[in-house]
Amino acid sequence: MTVTYYVQNMLSRVKSAINEQRPKFSTSRTLLLHDNSGPHKARATTQSLRELGIQVLPHPTYSPDLAPCDFWLFPILNDRLAGRIFYRI
Repeated sequence: MTVTYYVQNMLSRVKSAINEQRPKFSTSRTLLLHDNSGPHKARATTQSLRELGIQVLPHPTYSPDLAPCDFWLFPILNDRLAGRIFYRI
């Protein structure tokens, strides 16, 4: 995905969805959590989000210790796999 595509196509969809779900507030008071990928951190993206009134929450740098999915995924895996023994073939 390129920055141009993200700004021109994806952000307009995000804005439409927010306006549809929250017509009273529109995009004001909206918080967005992006990862640290190129299109999300580009100047054009941050400028477009600022114009829309959407605040971007800071995202920690990539680390397996800080991945948000770890907080719900690994406990479920631990419960499901507890007591099982796997053999290498």
